[in-house]
Amino acid sequence: MSDNRPDFVSVVMPIFREAAHLPPLLESVRAALQSCNVRSELVLVDDGSSDGSWDTIRNEARLSNVRALRLSRNFGKELALCAGLEHARGDAVILMDADGQHPPSLLPELIRTWQTSGADIVQAVKRTRGDESLFGKAAALLFYFILNKLSGFEFGGASDFKLMNRKALNAWLKMPERNVFFRGMTAWMGFSCVQIPFEVSPRSAGQSTWSYVKRLKLALTGITAFSSLPLQLVTLAGGIFLAFSILLGAQALYLKLAGEAVSGFTTVILLELIIGSFLMISLGIIGEYVARIYEEVKGRPRYIVAETIEPSESATSGDA
Repeated sequence: MSDNRPDFVSVVMPIFREAAHLPPLLESVRAALQSCNVRSELVLVDDGSSDGSWDTIRNEARLSNVRALRLSRNFGKELALCAGLEHARGDAVILMDADGQHPPSLLPELIRTWQTSGADIVQAVKRTRGDESLFGKAAALLFYFILNKLSGFEFGGASDFKLMNRKALNAWLKMPERNVFFRGMTAWMGFSCVQIPFEVSPRSAGQSTWSYVKRLKLALTGITAFSSLPLQLVTLAGGIFLAFSILLGAQALYLKLAGEAVSGFTTVILLELIIGSFLMISLGIIGEYVARIYEEVKGRPRYIVAETIEPSESATSGDA
């Protein structure tokens, strides 16, 4: 990049059934970028939407510098992020959600902090979790508590709303795994990071498609991708049960030899239930890791692109 040219910033947004409020959101993003004295592009990834989001993206592409991808089906937010990151061309890349909860008004501060601090990553950190149910907040706190302890990284308040410079992005792109947990992979790289707090905005319209089942799947991916401690806990628990069984066996043998053996039907049933439950949980934990290995060794692509929109030459040289 020439020293006389402004920085080039890509804004990556995965989109899933957001057609209703996408035009005003993109207008706000463009307005925020125009105040930053940077060249920019919008990288929009339609993650298999069924509500006309792709038609909306087509219309928006006529108004600004838009690079767009339509995935062949719904691959999930994490893989849609991968698609956007792999196609972004900027000196820096900003990732944000398309539901309006990541405020476009924060974009100038993200860019300014990157330009002045020299940090590789500028991360927007949630002050609160916004308009979310008590159960959702409690589940998120539990998940991040477990993940922090298992991984050794601090994820409190973390979000996907962040800026990465080209060096950090290129390093991230070298990680080819298909079980993607973007926040964890970004923290694992260890690049210099500056945090900016923000308030989560209400959704622009509609209901969230981020169900508890999808959150649970992401939680399992995050935990199994960043720690083998659950497997080690299975081994530890097996050792504890072995020691306990030796002691219990020694006691039973002593009572038998001493002629004091008593009927222990209840004790036996309880032990069988405890050990059986432990074995099933252990098999489930091992199964999660085996499933991750199976998905990786198949070597299938992370996503499939059905259609693309490339920015025009005139748009590429200007602002978004």
